[in-house]
Amino acid sequence: MKKVGLTRSIHLKFVMIYVLLILLAMQIIGVYFVRSLEERFVNNFKTSIQNRVEILQYTVKEEMLKTRTDTDPKLEDDLNRILRDSRTNDISEIRVINSKSRVIGTSGQNEQNLIGQAAGEKEVKRALALGINHNDIYFDKKSGDRIWVFTEPIESNNEVIGAMFVVGQIETVYDQMNEINAIFTRGTIIALVITAILGVLLAQTITRPISDMRKQALAMSKGNFSRKVKVYGYDEIGQLAITFNNLTKRLQDSQASTEGERRKLSSVLSYMTDGVIATDRKGRVILINDPAANMLNVSRETVVSQPIVSLLGIEEEFSFEDLSNTQDSIILDYSTNEKPYILRANFSIIQKETGFVNGLITVLHDITEQEKIDLERREFVANVSHELRTPLTTMRSYLEALAEGAWQDENIAPRFLDVTQNETERMIRLVNDLLQLSKMDSKDYRFNRDWMDFIGFFHKIIDRFEMSKNQDVRFVRILPDQALFVEIDQDKITQVLDNIISNALKYSPEGGTITFIVEEKNGFIEISISDQGLGIPKDNLGKIFERFYRVDKARTRQMGGTGLGLAIAKEMITAHGGDIWADSVEGKGTTITFTLPYDALQEDDWS
Repeated sequence: MKKVGLTRSIHLKFVMIYVLLILLAMQIIGVYFVRSLEERFVNNFKTSIQNRVEILQYTVKEEMLKTRTDTDPKLEDDLNRILRDSRTNDISEIRVINSKSRVIGTSGQNEQNLIGQAAGEKEVKRALALGINHNDIYFDKKSGDRIWVFTEPIESNNEVIGAMFVVGQIETVYDQMNEINAIFTRGTIIALVITAILGVLLAQTITRPISDMRKQALAMSKGNFSRKVKVYGYDEIGQLAITFNNLTKRLQDSQASTEGERRKLSSVLSYMTDGVIATDRKGRVILINDPAANMLNVSRETVVSQPIVSLLGIEEEFSFEDLSNTQDSIILDYSTNEKPYILRANFSIIQKETGFVNGLITVLHDITEQEKIDLERREFVANVSHELRTPLTTMRSYLEALAEGAWQDENIAPRFLDVTQNETERMIRLVNDLLQLSKMDSKDYRFNRDWMDFIGFFHKIIDRFEMSKNQDVRFVRILPDQALFVEIDQDKITQVLDNIISNALKYSPEGGTITFIVEEKNGFIEISISDQGLGIPKDNLGKIFERFYRVDKARTRQMGGTGLGLAIAKEMITAHGGDIWADSVEGKGTTITFTLPYDALQEDDWS
């Protein structure tokens, strides 16, 4: 089980929830309080300025309606004096605009150049045209502070004679709100710290027994049932701790019993040579032992929960219900062109006393060798019977002819006797080959090995065939000049070479060439014998070392072959620790190659 991180701890979650609730409550209160206070301050600010503007408006209107003589000051001068006296810290500028949208007075010292110019503010134009006031908050482009712009029309006898344009420094209100927000934030932080401390203390009283039970659960998951949870009280959590301790005790007893049964079952399954597969009631694999996994060439982890019929590859022929009801075994043939592989599957249902089927047990047996032996035995009996029947049938026919009077014919009788003699010799060769194979299959069969120069030995065998051949076939020798000493049974290797060279002579055409090559390669000497005969088809090349196998059966029998020569050669070469194989191109010839172990150090000793 993974270790619980700090962010996943129930202790921290409890404190965080407690703190977040307090923070949420204070935020709701703060937002409502700040917004209400801000609205109150802004309204007070606007009301204060509007009251002063109303008083100032009356004075400005009197000045505008006043009849002036040449000796009286100009209207602009009087208005500027009145407006300058009306300036306060919260009013940055006051302008007076006449009905012709001309500025006739301003309180700003730096805005005196505006007097006499047209007022371009849309609020002023609206006040002059419609006679309504307007106020709004803007950001000053120069200072970046918020300002409150208030426009009030000046009326006389229901006629608009001008307007007042007031700019208030409302930023001071927001500065006060920022100070209040800072005080509220500091208070919130202090409250949260105190709340967190209290939350930690409170959470410990709840999470401490839960933490103990968590540690006990972790120990139980690792197989330790000796620990007990401490009981801090007899409330609901305390009763849970007591129950948890009782559960631990019962789990310890159950685990000990289950572990014993599991070990027994594991031992039985592990030491079984047969494959065992168990399924649930729906036919899904729940258990498979190592022999079964190896037989099916699958991984135990990947086949769990897989349907048994899919695992065995029989979903097209059988369903799970068919397997549950069958009493016979099923043969599973996984053979390929390169390798035979056959399994036998026996099935047994797992059934309760009520008859309810819980699952299925499948036992797999590898019967590849058994099937192979049975097949070879049947083929061997059929081949031997066929090989013996052919010459016996021929002999019987000729002997019957002789018995019926053919022996009196001086021309026919010798020919019949010659055929009978040839068939008799053919059967003798067949029986001798069979006896040779039988001896080699016997465990008591021994080789009489001795160290000898293989090159000289090979030359003598080639010379013997070259002197006795009655065909126009040329022998080419590509053999090393130096001696190569090997430990072999001379008689057995002589028989191997006789079989191979005899076959090469049989299938070589007139004027053909047989090539003999000996090379040293990686601790072996490699002997190759090549002819220029008909060759062997590619599909038949891997079968020529099998017993009684012939590529062209009719021609082989005609030439007196038994079909056992290369099989005997393979057995003898394998017994010497070597290997034998064939290479052939159909229509161009065949090369038979075999190897024998060769030790250069041993050769130095013999030299």
